[in-house]
Amino acid sequence: MTPILLQLTGDSVRKITDSLAHAQSTAAPVQTMNVIDLLIKGGWMMVPLGLLSLIAVFVFFERLFYIKKVSKTDENFMNIIRDHIMNGNITAARSLAKNTPNPVARVIDKGLQRVGKPIDAIEKSMENVANLEIYKMEQNLGILTVIARIAPMFGFLGTIVGMIQLFYEINSTGEFSLNTIAGGIYVKMITSATGLIIGLLAFVAHSYLNTQIDKTANKIERASSDFIDILQEPTR
Repeated sequence: MTPILLQLTGDSVRKITDSLAHAQSTAAPVQTMNVIDLLIKGGWMMVPLGLLSLIAVFVFFERLFYIKKVSKTDENFMNIIRDHIMNGNITAARSLAKNTPNPVARVIDKGLQRVGKPIDAIEKSMENVANLEIYKMEQNLGILTVIARIAPMFGFLGTIVGMIQLFYEINSTGEFSLNTIAGGIYVKMITSATGLIIGLLAFVAHSYLNTQIDKTANKIERASSDFIDILQEPTR
């Protein structure tokens, strides 16, 4: 009895195994899609999203290179300025400041031009120049802010338009199947995902550049404070 039972069990297992193997061999191959194909399927709304991404990349690197360039300062700059002022050589100090191409030097140069006037007037003049230098560094950063806000909106708009087209086609043709619905929806969601990614990257780029500008602003503030201390030092 037992051998017969074992034989039946073995036959059943073989049949199940053969059925699974046959099902796997006859199953439709899983389609793979690369990123380029996926973006192309997003439709015409991918064109403005692509333009927004290119603008964001251009603005980011243009501002990054400019901020990196102007933020470079010589650690001994203020020490040399101090030596010139203490020696009464204001002309040499101004010459050094003029020949140093960065915001810190331009702010100090403005202070040197006001030497002899009240400290409050000197501080106000330097503050105005510092604000102007920070404004120069912040130019075009608003573009990144705009892209961070409107890119997701463009993406959602593309998805809504795509869904309207999808349901219009279903209503017109009368073809209603799970494959049609699922295939149409995933294609229309591509624009939303792309818009969100572009908006997120633009926001991160804007925050990073703001951080770099804040570092330069701190250098300007520290140099201005040191300069005022130097001017007041002989009177102590």
